Amino acid sequence: MTQGRLGSKLRGNIVLYGALAANVGIAIAKFIASAITGSSSMLTEGVHSLVDSGNQILLLHGQARAKRPADAAHPFGYGRELYFWAFVVAILIFAVGAGVSVYEGWLHVREPEPLRDPTVNYVVLAIAAVLEGTSWVIAVRAFRGERAGGWWQSVRRSKDPAGFMVLFEDSAALVGLLFAGIGVWASHHYGNPRLDGVASIAIGLVLAVVAIFLAREAKGLLIGESADPAIIETVWRLLDEKPEITSVNHVRTIHTAPDAVFVAISADFADTLPMGQAESFIEDLERDMKAAIPQLTSIYIRPEKRDEAVLQQRPSFPASH
Repeated sequence: MTQGRLGSKLRGNIVLYGALAANVGIAIAKFIASAITGSSSMLTEGVHSLVDSGNQILLLHGQARAKRPADAAHPFGYGRELYFWAFVVAILIFAVGAGVSVYEGWLHVREPEPLRDPTVNYVVLAIAAVLEGTSWVIAVRAFRGERAGGWWQSVRRSKDPAGFMVLFEDSAALVGLLFAGIGVWASHHYGNPRLDGVASIAIGLVLAVVAIFLAREAKGLLIGESADPAIIETVWRLLDEKPEITSVNHVRTIHTAPDAVFVAISADFADTLPMGQAESFIEDLERDMKAAIPQLTSIYIRPEKRDEAVLQQRPSFPASH
């Protein structure tokens, strides 16, 4: 494992452990505040933090499961199991986080709790904002070290769900704290406890939107996404540099883990290249490709005549790559 990949894994673990520690403490404080004040939005926020805590545990579990070595049943390893657990996390955010939030808000709109002193709520919200903000800053810094280009493009192209999932969870948590604070203030300012329930529903809708987005991203990774365009461009360049290859029919890649890529290449070799030399050439080519692209863990090169293959037009890549 290269130093860059090791650093990426360490950053990912720091983000997850930092978010887990913050959310456990915040969840306990929110539940206590809700029990004291009867605030619906605080109860919703407690559930939100509890779900986030479970999500970090699931992602850590997924990372551990994904590290298992390849075997006969899974020759490419278990790396994509992390994507499965990321999809489970997205479902939990939607079903538990968003569902409970909307349900609790609806109950408190129908049968509002009597107003009580909101001081405890404000104190807990302030502490939660500091802890969530710290976790958010850690997640932003870690993701900033891995991103290439704009934020949105980097999230869509990221193959490691742990980093961007925590980033979006923390962002949703900060928005939820804002809505909870507004709900507590508005319910006391206007003497209408139903507004606290409305804030809970708003928090649930925010979680639902985040969950749908995360589920979409996790689904793409679970089904199988191609490698980053920079990696594909490097593969094409290495093939173009070899005079033994007269044409490249196609280059197909798929991530078998966040930092592991399988590449299948169909290329037309020069007719003058003897079979024995072709075998040595393929071995040398694989070695050069792995040296240039450490993420390539599996390489399949198939000699194939140009007129026998379904040709793939070489993709165009941004100049930055």
